[in-house]
Amino acid sequence: MKPKLQFRLEALAMRAGLALVGALPPVMASNLFGTLARTLGPLVPVSRVAHANLRLAMPDLDAAARTRIVRGVWENLGRVAAELPQLHRLGPTAAGPGWETSGQDILDRLRAAGGPVIFFSGHIANWELLSAIPNRAGTHLASFYRAATNPLADDVIQNLRARAAGHSVAQFPKGAQGARGAMAYLKAGGWLGMLVDQKMNDGIAAPFFGHPAMTAPAAATFALRYGCPLVPTHIERLGPCRFRLVVEEPLPMPASGDRLADVAALTAAMNLYLERWIRARPEHWLWLHRRWPKEQYK
Repeated sequence: MKPKLQFRLEALAMRAGLALVGALPPVMASNLFGTLARTLGPLVPVSRVAHANLRLAMPDLDAAARTRIVRGVWENLGRVAAELPQLHRLGPTAAGPGWETSGQDILDRLRAAGGPVIFFSGHIANWELLSAIPNRAGTHLASFYRAATNPLADDVIQNLRARAAGHSVAQFPKGAQGARGAMAYLKAGGWLGMLVDQKMNDGIAAPFFGHPAMTAPAAATFALRYGCPLVPTHIERLGPCRFRLVVEEPLPMPASGDRLADVAALTAAMNLYLERWIRARPEHWLWLHRRWPKEQYK
């Protein structure tokens, strides 16, 4: 099949599926796909990667605990997929479907101070809200993204994200070109969100769950270069289509005079935050990719 025809068919099927999911009540959609993913996901071979990661990162867990976590990982992933076409229907609320914010005072101080800000987080709970919530509140928060292989499907995803945010959002593709765009954005005083929890082969080794993990240093590099706050933030899942955005105080900026050492220190500090969040709710993190070098799994 020619690639262009395949792309069209994939995008058509994707739009049809999203339309069906979007027609359901948000909580029903989240529960339905969470249950399906929890049931079928553990049967997929990639689940073995999650078990291996858990044995490496949390060796005190027994097999039953690992199995419960892997089921929860798939459930959360199914919920994320079902919630994406629903996010535009959600909003800030004290109860029921929607979200609340912990650390609003920090956001207010950052906004009053002006200038660029970098927020770092990971693929925890429904990470799509990391951009949607601030943007819906009137703060333009840009982010990096990894484009889908199918450009038509990628357009569908980007449109859903813009709809969730309430307006078009600046997004930078991963790579050199995106990095240049992000630096220009920060230099102009923009706010930038970065997910820093996935393996980056050409990154730097930083401790993560007690083992060296190749980690992207860009967030630390940008923060030091532009002298901007580096802010820990993540999403907590409180229930189906129910979330909390947690914003914490900016990290202290090292100033040893050795730029490489300072980047390494900041990167290690970010991993400590990620580890704390993941340990609190391990079933809400994406354990399905090989986060550590191959030799760590022996």
